[in-house]
Amino acid sequence: MDQPGQPCHPVPARRGPRGLQSPPNALTANDLTDLNQLEEEIEALRGAVSGLRARLTEAFIGQGETVEQLVLALLAGGHVLLEGAPGLGKTTLVHELASAVDLDFKRLQCTPDLMPSDVVGARVLAGDGADGPRRFEFEPGPVFTNVLLADEVNRATPRTQSALLEAMQEAQVTVHGESRPLEQPFFVVATQNPVEMEGTYPLPEAQLDRFLLKIDLALPARADLARILGATTGAARAPGPPVLTRDQLLRLRELVREVEAPSSVVDDVARLILLTHPDTPEAPSSIGTLVRYGASLRGGQAILLAAKARAFTQGRLFATSDDVRAVASPALRHRLIPSFEGEAAGFDPDALVTDALAALD
Repeated sequence: MDQPGQPCHPVPARRGPRGLQSPPNALTANDLTDLNQLEEEIEALRGAVSGLRARLTEAFIGQGETVEQLVLALLAGGHVLLEGAPGLGKTTLVHELASAVDLDFKRLQCTPDLMPSDVVGARVLAGDGADGPRRFEFEPGPVFTNVLLADEVNRATPRTQSALLEAMQEAQVTVHGESRPLEQPFFVVATQNPVEMEGTYPLPEAQLDRFLLKIDLALPARADLARILGATTGAARAPGPPVLTRDQLLRLRELVREVEAPSSVVDDVARLILLTHPDTPEAPSSIGTLVRYGASLRGGQAILLAAKARAFTQGRLFATSDDVRAVASPALRHRLIPSFEGEAAGFDPDALVTDALAALD
């Protein structure tokens, strides 16, 4: 990133996507070649991300903001909770994402009788024949994939919901005392019906905190709804070729983490997290009244990672306060726990995040 003016002291080393580079006045021909190659690589990857966004927007009509947030979570290496009524195309969106990035995809339909072993797998008795030796073998569950769609996750019991915790946080599962790593990339998209619907179980706070972003889906506008009806009742749409490879996605995740976050931006995120807690003196009165527990440290990490991903997709190698404000609501809306007054008043976490952002100024 260029700095205004000419410094009157030695130029410090400049941090780039591959770490610390030599001072500009000491760059060799090989250094310049490496930098040029890196710039070409970054531009190619940004083009692939643009292609992915366009592909998903074409498949998921009228939900551009949803697509944008889903792509940011994918690049940031986090998981997504999609909330919306049945029939809005959530499964179609996730399946198209896996196809566009050429990733293995599995769908887990959550029901009240689903068991933890149905998620992570179990040891089964196997043998070579009627008279052969018998032994236990591990049968992997659907969690052993790249993209896992946990459909209607809040229809599963809390015990089964908790089976995803270790996989989402540690990228591994432990069965009968043996830990088994999950292949990277590992990306969970869980869909959730509104809690007011019959037969749902609220997700535990610990599991909610494992989702990088929570995306709320609304019914599309009339014009978009008409386009969806026309597109889904005609000839079947042929799947297109992948627009992003697995290796490219892993490289993108590396680059996103190396995007700079100035100390002022990091400090703003730290202040924002504290402002969501009712016991913070500077917290808005609405939070003091309606919130029981504010966002966790993971909430701050989610904001920074999503802000870095947004900066990268917009052609910058540094995050700004605008990036923070753009991702604050999806990163925090599921991390604010309402008080009794908040539940009675009709809890609106997005409005509370807006109040906390206003208190930053």
